[in-house]
Amino acid sequence: MFTKCYASALVGIEAMTVEVEVNITPGLGMFLVGLPDNAVRESQERIRSAFDNSGLKMPGKKVVVNLAPADVRKEGSSLDLTIAVAILAAAGQVAPDRLGSYIIMGELSLDGTVKPIRGALPIAVNARRNGFRGFILPRENAAEAAVAEGLETIAAGSLKEVVDFLNGDAAVPPYVHETTGGDGAESPYEEDFADVKGQAHVKRALEVAAAGGHNVIMIGSPGSGKTMLARRMPTIMPPMTTAESLETTKIHSIAGKPGSTRGLMTHRPFRAPHHLASQVALIGGGTNPQPGEISLAHNGILFLDELPEFGRNMLEVLRQPLEEKKVTVARAKYTIEYPANFMLVAAMNPCPCGYYNHPTKECVCSAASVSRYINRISGPLLDRIDLHVEVTPVALDEISGTAPAEKSAAIRERVVAARARQAARFAGTNGIHTNAMMNPAMLREFCRLDAACSAMLGRAMERLDLSARAYDRIVKVARTIADLAASPDIRPEHIAEAINYRSLDRAGWGR
Repeated sequence: MFTKCYASALVGIEAMTVEVEVNITPGLGMFLVGLPDNAVRESQERIRSAFDNSGLKMPGKKVVVNLAPADVRKEGSSLDLTIAVAILAAAGQVAPDRLGSYIIMGELSLDGTVKPIRGALPIAVNARRNGFRGFILPRENAAEAAVAEGLETIAAGSLKEVVDFLNGDAAVPPYVHETTGGDGAESPYEEDFADVKGQAHVKRALEVAAAGGHNVIMIGSPGSGKTMLARRMPTIMPPMTTAESLETTKIHSIAGKPGSTRGLMTHRPFRAPHHLASQVALIGGGTNPQPGEISLAHNGILFLDELPEFGRNMLEVLRQPLEEKKVTVARAKYTIEYPANFMLVAAMNPCPCGYYNHPTKECVCSAASVSRYINRISGPLLDRIDLHVEVTPVALDEISGTAPAEKSAAIRERVVAARARQAARFAGTNGIHTNAMMNPAMLREFCRLDAACSAMLGRAMERLDLSARAYDRIVKVARTIADLAASPDIRPEHIAEAINYRSLDRAGWGR
């Protein structure tokens, strides 16, 4: 007997429908075809044990399972449940009437329970797009899949539950995700900018960066507060839009990261990979393709601490994603594109010993070693970082002072207001949400400079020997500073502040 069920396979951050066809004929053995990987091939042993422990019967005939389209590689164990249901339907143990209406996915335990899968959200979105009535999947993934409205989410705990549901022996109401009010208003972070003593100029730079989506690098001696400041960046970032939340959740779901199974992500991700992480871990890819850290930071922050300690090749591969807001992973057997619209926040010491330009401690590094250390960060990469901020040590009287510092909530209000002005400015423009994303045509339209601003910027270009890219980025930062000041036009003081955020372009940093 022949029957057919439906599942999905992940391709990048999207899902495609897979037809699981089963034909039972006289003979012996079970045969899996359709380009399955080893995990899929091993499913037959899990299925046999699940049948035995669930009171179900494996057909004592030849079972051929085809996964169509046959030219797309099927990976992972999430097809166990689909194959098991298709075999039971072909053997007459499951009524075939409802099989065509549902996507069925889940990993089977030997005792017949259903384990969670990766990528439930993109699979649910694909199922809704292709007109399926519902999605049968493990209970642990139900909240995530329920985000796709207009699709029945049937949460199952075991193979027997799925069989009873399809046979009409048990009524399983669709899962309804309960959203708690104020979920997006409360920060999941314990840190606050009020904890940081002094460093007013650095806080201001980070506020500008958050308001315009600009990349920022902090350079300063050990203990000056670079990491402390960076880890408080998420507390002043604006809330995510629904579209941003959906796309970010899809990426984390595909990667199987904790938190994605609780439903839609409402807080911007903060990723801080160690400098010993591999290039694949940072960019993505691998034997079984996975999004890397730059994609997991999509719509959020990628924090690279001790930037010069990262391998040169790893840093250089960031250049394309910083410009194009996506990364293309091309291998012999596949080419996958992952979104990577992240805000880069980096931190570094000024020299190997860490005390170059320190106000009280003497640097023991030679001029050549300082130059070599700084030059680990290439000029093209620095060109793509909008704000270069020098972080100086905090004076003792500031550390011991009791005066309250400004809270993150107050800074966040200004950031949200500036983002609202940008949203109005770029309304109707697809894919452009912040000043940092403006293209040259938008710069000419929205960032017109008067004679005083042009003259000031021209002098800075000559004195600092800046590139055309640096020119554009100074203008974008100035536009953000104007937005924070609620100014419709860019003024000379905005240009002056933006130029001041180019510390590493000035003489005195070993260049």
